Order: sequence, then structure tokens, then C-alpha cells
Amino acid sequence: MPDDDADGRPPRFITPAGFAAIRAEYEQLFGTERPNLVETISWAAGNGDRSENGDYIYGRKRLREIDRRLTYLSKVMKLAKVVDPAAQVDRAVVHFGAIVELADEADARRTMTLWARMRPMPAPVGSTGSRRSRAHWSGHGSATSAP
Repeated sequence: MPDDDADGRPPRFITPAGFAAIRAEYEQLFGTERPNLVETISWAAGNGDRSENGDYIYGRKRLREIDRRLTYLSKVMKLAKVVDPAAQVDRAVVHFGAIVELADEADARRTMTLWARMRPMPAPVGSTGSRRSRAHWSGHGSATSAP
């Protein structure tokens, strides 16, 4: 697939606002929260017995959580392919971030924004439709109703 990265993973399409939110969270954790926590852990470690030191134990646990989140966010940013819906030139083709209006046979209209691919919703009890088609047409997964 031509859009795959060097590792063979497909890119994650994201809006500019979504990417900015991820970057802001990363910068907050890495630039502010993590250094403050490391300072607290260092102070707590100097207070003696670490096995009964709540500041030290909680601090180490929180530091591991932050490091896991930073790793996840950096992977997301590495795979991210920023797509600006406003910059879409060809309005005849529907892409990620596009706002579309759907109409059924009775001309009932619904506005949808294509935002992400997700797993299909579980089938309701007694349903006979396929999971794939239900996820696509119900608005779950590849589209969401506009507010």
C-alpha cells in the first residue's frame, strides 16, 4: 500500500485540530508534568525508607503512567497524516474530515462528518444484517452525525 510508512503500518488520518491537541498533551506531559514529578520523586527518595514513602511510591507509579502515555502519543504523532478538510479541492470525492449530507428513499436528510474508522458496533439482539454494513450505514465507525 503506498500510504504505509516504513514499518508497513497505515497512517492515522487526523485533523489539524486533533493533531494540535495531541501535541499539546505531549508537550504538557513532557515539558511540565514529568519534570515536576521527577523532582518530587527525587525529594521523596531522600526522605529515607522508600517502602513506606507514599510520595515516592505514588510518584514512581505516576511516572510510569506518564511515560507510557508519552510513548503512545509519540507513536500516534509519528503515524499521523494531517488532513485539512477545508483544503479539499475536489468536492465530488468524499475524504476523511468531509461533511456530507445523506438522504434516504423518503428524502429524510442527515448531515454526517467522516472522522475515523472504528470497529463495528455489536449486533442488536435479533438483528440479521451483517456487522460491516450496519457499521457503515448506521453512522457508527466511519461517520458521525453532526450536532
